Amino acid sequence: MSTDTNIRPDANRADQTKDAALGTPGQASATPAAFIALEEEHAAHNYHPLPVVVATGDGAWVTDVDGKRYLDCLAAYSAVNFGHSNPVLLDAARAQLGRITLTSRAFHNDQLGPFVTALAELAHKDMVLPMNTGAEAVESGIKVARAWGYRVKGVAPDQANIIVAGGNFHGRTTTIISFSDDESARAGFGPFTPGFRTVPFGDAAALEAAIDENTVAVLLEPIQGEAGIVVPPAGYLPAVREITTRRNVLFIADEIQSGLGRTGATFACDLVGVVPDLYLLGKALGGGIVPVSAVVGNRDVLGVLQPGEHGSTFGGNPLAAAVGLAVVRMLAEGEYQERARVLGAHLHEALNGLVGRGVVAVRGAGLWAGIDIDPSLASGRAVCEALMVRGVLAKDTHGSTIRLAPPLCVSEADLDWAVAQLAAVLDGFAVA
Repeated sequence: MSTDTNIRPDANRADQTKDAALGTPGQASATPAAFIALEEEHAAHNYHPLPVVVATGDGAWVTDVDGKRYLDCLAAYSAVNFGHSNPVLLDAARAQLGRITLTSRAFHNDQLGPFVTALAELAHKDMVLPMNTGAEAVESGIKVARAWGYRVKGVAPDQANIIVAGGNFHGRTTTIISFSDDESARAGFGPFTPGFRTVPFGDAAALEAAIDENTVAVLLEPIQGEAGIVVPPAGYLPAVREITTRRNVLFIADEIQSGLGRTGATFACDLVGVVPDLYLLGKALGGGIVPVSAVVGNRDVLGVLQPGEHGSTFGGNPLAAAVGLAVVRMLAEGEYQERARVLGAHLHEALNGLVGRGVVAVRGAGLWAGIDIDPSLASGRAVCEALMVRGVLAKDTHGSTIRLAPPLCVSEADLDWAVAQLAAVLDGFAVA
């Protein structure tokens, strides 16, 4: 009888775990640990998720593989603004799945035109460049700005620069991390792409001082998400708009997280009456069903692109366009923006009641809140783990900050319950 010395002693047990998680007939139901083990073994370790295995979702709530329900207070970083299993969006996806899902942009399809028309109208702009992910939208916006600088503004070849803000988060591609100051995303991935200048977020004077004859754009998040839901001074974005207009520089607003209803308006820029030259959109644009992103602007800017200069096999595909059109039509009614505004005010009032009880500060707009936890009490990760045990899913950032961004269909009672759970968690740490 032959012996295979390469078989690990725990191989049989590992195979049983794998079979259970993969649903092999005859095996018992897999435990959360089995699913997590498979992921840890075979998925690259570029995330550190909470130890919960979600199986289904409905509205603002999700259910794990053991049947425990959780209030989703992250909404996939605002990608699920309209709730899990939104019936309008599911109907749009199902209808298109039975027709055609992908043609590439080598041909026209009957869904793209209606989608880009509706999105342009929602943003009060002329044109839309459809892509897939938020990072692709940012990369596309950078290319458009450089092309505009060379072809319209007259910047010398390869001399264009773009001004960005400290603390930014626009994605994790190699060009984007070149102007990030988040070392966890940046360290060890150089060499970096030149052509970017960083100034403090919220400092309009520093921004203007950084502009020179080769500056083609200012790229900002109207509210910085990953930084901890950082809201700039009230006059900052209007000042940026005035400066960029006067200095003949594009203003690009990354509304991938802040846009499409999250802050109580269609765009966060609307809160201060500002209209950028380009909107970068994503996440919620796909309704949590398919990746959809876009650059939205007027013809004098987006019109600089010519055939063959930029593209994507999946960008503008019929399935994405059908879902995106359904999203835009819902936003055009204004109900979700109003819910975010009214419920957001209620949420912030409740959260501010926790200041001094383990909470140092609360920031945000609409149904988007950054909550600074007293670092002497607990880390943001520890608070999120404790919230998970109590049935609330949230995400930490930058050590002691947690973020709340529930789907916009959340109820007032749900929000009150979530704040009560946070209060209980903080009280528990205080007496530990």
